[in-house]
Amino acid sequence: MSPSIKFSNVNTFFSKSLRVRVNEYFKVSGKSKTGDWRVGLKAAILFASFIGLYTLLIFVQPYWPVSILLCLFLGLNFAAIGFNIMHDAGHNSFSRNTKINTILSYSLNLVGGNIYFWKLKHNIAHHTYTNIEGEDHDIEIKFMRVHPDQPVKGYHKCQRYYFIFLYGVSYLAWIFFQDYEKYFRQKLGKNSERFAFPLKERVIFWISKMFHFGIFIVIPVIVVGWLPTLVGLLVAGLLCGICLATVFQLAHVVEETEFKSIVTDKLEEEWMAHQVQSTANFATRNKVLTWLLGGLNFQVEHHLFPKICHVHYPAINRIVKETCKELGIKNIEYETFREAFKSHIRVIHSLSH
Repeated sequence: MSPSIKFSNVNTFFSKSLRVRVNEYFKVSGKSKTGDWRVGLKAAILFASFIGLYTLLIFVQPYWPVSILLCLFLGLNFAAIGFNIMHDAGHNSFSRNTKINTILSYSLNLVGGNIYFWKLKHNIAHHTYTNIEGEDHDIEIKFMRVHPDQPVKGYHKCQRYYFIFLYGVSYLAWIFFQDYEKYFRQKLGKNSERFAFPLKERVIFWISKMFHFGIFIVIPVIVVGWLPTLVGLLVAGLLCGICLATVFQLAHVVEETEFKSIVTDKLEEEWMAHQVQSTANFATRNKVLTWLLGGLNFQVEHHLFPKICHVHYPAINRIVKETCKELGIKNIEYETFREAFKSHIRVIHSLSH
């Protein structure tokens, strides 16, 4: 982390205005900033789907084309649990009850990740220093160049061809390699500072990793054999990786979002203005996509108010747009998923040389 880097506190009219308007919305509507029955129902549906898909694949063992299809759905289910349950719980916005948030945040450990590392990397580094080179570790993507200040490597000229493969393997690389790399290095990135790693979290790390290994590798190998297990893990893992990586990239690596490389310890913008400039929305009118992504297509609203549950993002979106328009702050939003994806592809192409 870099506590020495400061955002401007001279002209914070945008931040003050936006916070007042959003707080007024909750005061007038009488709604809680955390989740309601909708997120509870969604969590129940996603966990039931997870159990159902796992049971069918391991103990019913349908004909292989059906099993492949179910593995694809399982990969989508992994991503949806991350988007809808773990993500809000990890930001303490799923429920008013902090214990419920803590318990549900461990759904990340259920699907192979580690919530302690995620909170350090995502909640602190990414949300504070969004799109800032050297500080936001989410833009440090091996074999990819995602903004102009990153050095050009010879293989970058081919990134337009292999990027989708990298996105696919990102989830499997995360849970089977990068978490262990962080554990033993005790660093989020190669050049970052060492982080505190309590004994309790070390114990949780190994228990949850062994549990995940047992559920997704040991039991499947014993029941269905090693080849179906390998194929199933690859199919589910690759689709999950594509979903996770694509949603992040469309929110931060598109043509209009800004990147910064720090040359001084002070940034010119206030923090909220920086979040709006470095983040993009997409397909906000698509209710099905919004449901599946846990509102992460409203990425601007999430970055501005990470402790507010995603069910409130559509209402907050209108407030953000009005405030940005009044104060002349650039607000980036792509009307469809396709438009945002095409913009992302153009960025990858332009940075390949």
